[in-house]
Amino acid sequence: MHIEHAWVGEGTPTIVFLHEGLGSVAMWRDFPASLCAGLGMRGLVYSRPGYGKSTPRRPDERWPPDYLHRQAYEVLPGLLDRLGVVDPVWFYGHSDGGSIALLFASRFPQRTAGAIVAAPHWFVEDVAIEGIARTRAGYEGGLRERLARFHDDVDSAFFGWHDAWMAPAFRGWNIARELEAIRSPVLAIQGLDDEYGTLEQVRGIARHVKGAQVLEIARCGHSPHRDQPQAVIGASVEFVRAQRLQP
Repeated sequence: MHIEHAWVGEGTPTIVFLHEGLGSVAMWRDFPASLCAGLGMRGLVYSRPGYGKSTPRRPDERWPPDYLHRQAYEVLPGLLDRLGVVDPVWFYGHSDGGSIALLFASRFPQRTAGAIVAAPHWFVEDVAIEGIARTRAGYEGGLRERLARFHDDVDSAFFGWHDAWMAPAFRGWNIARELEAIRSPVLAIQGLDDEYGTLEQVRGIARHVKGAQVLEIARCGHSPHRDQPQAVIGASVEFVRAQRLQP
């Protein structure tokens, strides 16, 4: 299996960027390089299987309700091992990628330095399902063409994500128990205008993860790194520096 990846920035430790449900290496644009420059870290950016230039999903393949767990417990640690990343890493995870970062931190505390999660999901809300339904309605109306610039097999990316979230079995997906096991520092970020989730997503993380911090950003939707990049970078740099100063 081929996994598209790229390195940006310089320094230590490594920060791994985990994209959203329709993302890829290219869709991050210059955000990873900008955040790495602020943090003084090296960044690893990759496209999960089914996305970008990674091996696409088979047409008959349906991702199961635990597909995010599998990404966190199997694919991500396997990639880090293959690339020789052995020191504890930071994560910047967006949406599905934020959920993957939290799951990884819960299972592999010794490999996790900390996590910044933007618009993460820890349970399924009606607003998310409604938003995905709207996205499906617009897929043939121009969205498919726009996404095709970032994925070699755009249907692989879109329907892998869409069909997993819209499956009735996924409505009960909930990682509250996994959150309770996290011991790494966590910053949870969400826009006040997020069209795929309410503030309960980040506020719930703060309740379940000891010491987690929350940042709620005005005039910001589901993609804080695109809608308010300077606010995200500034808060992330401050958060990481504060963790480094702790004994």
